[in-house]
Amino acid sequence: MSTPLPFDPIAEAARQWTKHWGADTTPPMRAVTSIMRAHQILIGRLNEALAPFDLTFPRYEALMLLYYSRTGSLPLGKMGDRLQVHRTSVTNLMDGLERAGLAERSPHPTDRRTTLGTITPRGRDMAKKATRVLNQAEFGTAPVSERDLDVISDKLTSLRVGAGDFDAQ
Repeated sequence: MSTPLPFDPIAEAARQWTKHWGADTTPPMRAVTSIMRAHQILIGRLNEALAPFDLTFPRYEALMLLYYSRTGSLPLGKMGDRLQVHRTSVTNLMDGLERAGLAERSPHPTDRRTTLGTITPRGRDMAKKATRVLNQAEFGTAPVSERDLDVISDKLTSLRVGAGDFDAQ
């Protein structure tokens, strides 16, 4: 971790923003900047916790998607949909999981156009171990309280629904 700044750079950016663009435009800029910085902090913490397992957080998410699937396999396209990433990203994630021996690709048994991603026994074991570590680390969210985490999640749901992330009905 680097040395903390003697001031909050987002508060300073908000002050400057208000001065140049007006107070009515400041809350969205401040919120987005805060979310993006929180994302950087969390990804850094999560990747650090997962490093002993030779995993990044995106690879962990893909591994857990396979872990929780009914058969341990999913079509790569469906993985992209559920992870909400482009097919190229799924290819890169699977490349990393395959190199580590945590997952493998195989042809779909009835659809020649489809490739499956399948978790390996080693992948199942690694998923359990990595999840224990992330749970112990509270997924990098300390010192935020459980109540505040629930509020954050609930508040961001409206943004996600508005973006068409999922059907809230």
